[in-house]
Amino acid sequence: MASAPGAPLLKPRTRLAVLVVGVVLLVNGLRGGAPQPTAVQATTAPGGAGTRVGVPESLRPPSSAPAPPGPRSAPERLRIPVIGVDAPVTELGLDEAGVLEVPPADRTDAAGWYADGPAPGEPGTAVLAGHVDSPAGPAVFYLLGGLTRGSTVSVTRRDGSTARFSVYAVEAYDKDDFPTRTVYRSTRAAELRIITCGGGYREDTGYLGNVVVYATLAGQPG
Repeated sequence: MASAPGAPLLKPRTRLAVLVVGVVLLVNGLRGGAPQPTAVQATTAPGGAGTRVGVPESLRPPSSAPAPPGPRSAPERLRIPVIGVDAPVTELGLDEAGVLEVPPADRTDAAGWYADGPAPGEPGTAVLAGHVDSPAGPAVFYLLGGLTRGSTVSVTRRDGSTARFSVYAVEAYDKDDFPTRTVYRSTRAAELRIITCGGGYREDTGYLGNVVVYATLAGQPG
């Protein structure tokens, strides 16, 4: 995974100076072969409002009322049927430098949840991150960039409930132009961001950016 700098605007349980997604660089992986958002998908916001890649300030959830959020409960499993994801969810914290951890290199099948932020399904912006590939081949989020608006994401939670989300945007950003305020903004509704590496690939530095999926709660956890 490549890095995406920025200070979180999440509504975390502890404020952080820095939130960086993806500090592990696997230069012997698939070398940027993962699907990326199409031009239409990456440059058109919900409701037809235009936005440019890397400048997604106009991104807004669908105008229809979101499903009411539920109480906090930790996520245990992530399912995205259209791209074949059925993955366990591990908890992620911060290292000593205040940088977000990523799932271990030997757990490329797992998604990671930023556990100091909102849980999927409760009010606020929940963040999941994971690897796109590894030296052994595709990882959990290899096909993430191929999602489209309306795709369903389901998160099974520790209390036995399932929070169902609807994707409303998929964006690709250069790591030096990562729109922190847009991605991590705090919300009253239950929102979800799924982040992995993306963009171009260089042998010396690895992935040059990130793919970010934006989703909003479509069904109250239950």
